[in-house]
Amino acid sequence: MKKFLLSCLFFAGLFWALSTYQGLAVEGKFDSMVLNFRDNLSPAQVDRELKAIASKYGIEPKFNSAFSKGNNLYIVKGDTQVLEKLKQSKELQELTEFVEANYVYSMDFFGGTTPNDPMYKDQWNLKAIEVEKAWAKTKGKGITVAVIDTGVSKVDDLKNTNFVKGYDFVNDREDASDDNGHGTHVAGTIAQSTNNNFGVAGIAYEANIMPLKVLSASGGGTISDIAEAIIFAADNGANVINMSLGGGGESKLMQEAIDYAYKKGVVIVAAAGNSNRNAAFYPARYPKVIAVSATSSTGEKAPYSNYGAGIDVAAPGGSITRGKNGEKGDMSGGILQNTIDPKTKESVFRAFQGTSMAAPHVSGVVALIEASGVKNPEKVFQVLKQSSRKVTDDTLNYYGAGHLNAAAAVNLASQGQLGIPDFLRWARDNGYLSPRFWVDGGAIALIPKLIMVIGSYLLAWLINRWLPFRWNWAFSNGVFFGGAGLFFLRGFYLFDITQLPFRIAGSSLPELGNAFSNTNALNPITASVLLPLGLLVILLGHPQWKWFAMGSAIGTSACLATSAVLAPQMMWIGDGLPAIAFLSVNAILCFGCAYLSIKSETATI
Repeated sequence: MKKFLLSCLFFAGLFWALSTYQGLAVEGKFDSMVLNFRDNLSPAQVDRELKAIASKYGIEPKFNSAFSKGNNLYIVKGDTQVLEKLKQSKELQELTEFVEANYVYSMDFFGGTTPNDPMYKDQWNLKAIEVEKAWAKTKGKGITVAVIDTGVSKVDDLKNTNFVKGYDFVNDREDASDDNGHGTHVAGTIAQSTNNNFGVAGIAYEANIMPLKVLSASGGGTISDIAEAIIFAADNGANVINMSLGGGGESKLMQEAIDYAYKKGVVIVAAAGNSNRNAAFYPARYPKVIAVSATSSTGEKAPYSNYGAGIDVAAPGGSITRGKNGEKGDMSGGILQNTIDPKTKESVFRAFQGTSMAAPHVSGVVALIEASGVKNPEKVFQVLKQSSRKVTDDTLNYYGAGHLNAAAAVNLASQGQLGIPDFLRWARDNGYLSPRFWVDGGAIALIPKLIMVIGSYLLAWLINRWLPFRWNWAFSNGVFFGGAGLFFLRGFYLFDITQLPFRIAGSSLPELGNAFSNTNALNPITASVLLPLGLLVILLGHPQWKWFAMGSAIGTSACLATSAVLAPQMMWIGDGLPAIAFLSVNAILCFGCAYLSIKSETATI
């Protein structure tokens, strides 16, 4: 009974850890709600319900913008308590499609200062994606990119860029000028005027820019404005939508707008977020949105960039270093573009960093892909994935399909290489079908794992030779899970699903301690004799499970010994001799526990 209770406590603790793990459950901020009344209601019915809401709750529903009337979309001010009351109203449940929080999303960037030499030679980011080779075939002519942001101002280096009609959803007017600088900077990366003997360059500089202002001068904006901007872009000829913004909180209104645009053939790109979290923020996290993480000038994940669940591709986002005491440091690692000074509204050249800067790189390349003839959103995404430079050692999914490559994307799109044979060829050369990918370490470090598996069974065979016993399935499973576990699951990713369950299922006993953390360093608590010893104490009295405990001790011994030789990395201890000594001693102790337990069992047979 005591052992049963201990087991129940263990699984209860594991369940609690999983249920309380924040992972992707990011709640956003809001100060208003969205009421979406059913389309089949008469104006009189809607008006009657609006008056009832105003009378009962003391709030006044208003149209979100001039485009809201046709969709029966209203906004009301209020907090979480008001939202819960509205959701519980039976009348509203019958009359509305949904009632939800009008989350505030914000731009995803960190500002820099004006560099000394605003020249193309300073745009390391464009060289990193090999844009010059792509320009040999296309510059994005005829493609319209909607920039849903703080607006776009026609600064000096955007004078030769073609603009189409946009809209300001913050102030409900047609003039969508920028009062922050963020949106103009983003638009510059996509389509800065190029070859004009001035300033810097843009990726798809012959494409059209559609400015759609949804973020205020302070950088925040509601999902209702963003959703309507998405629909506006889809209805007014946009081929690509760039959203360098994001936040917490899932929204049906946003989801419906994204689905609407996607069905109309619009490719939607969004920034993953700058919180260094193991998940992309909304709206990047929606399945039909291409989520972009950020890399630095060295090609590594930028320190601030979100990663993991939902990440589709990585692009240059910059990483600006600061001097001591926060003063100006090295700005060469940022993304340089022409924008406005938010205080003076004057045209300036500045370096920014953020996934906000990474997303327009992808939007610009998507414009080049579409100008090459591939316009179906699903096929565009295939081109992006297949043309990206694969990162073999990416266990935490920093880079999604890999590093953005404009030249490879345009070549693939222009040649129409989108069939199954071509995908298999790409997978063979760069992806999961490549033997080099697995041999070099790749997602799960196959060779070390095979050594652990083989070593585990070799140790078990040696003990069996010394102390003959009947080999059974419980013992075999213990050896396997103690030594390697379902290791192929550790590198398994599904969109918008946290990697934690796969990391746990793909972990051996010593690796359970780092399954919850974003590191591959072993945890001294689990990567020791403690877990095998605990299992032996709990299960030694059970006729079948005691053999599982003995097998797991042997597997753990092999795992720790292999780690001591190939990857001696420990939390709190570090690497080198201290880690090697710790792992080696505990490997011997685990083997000793297994040996003594089996010896005591065989002595009674």
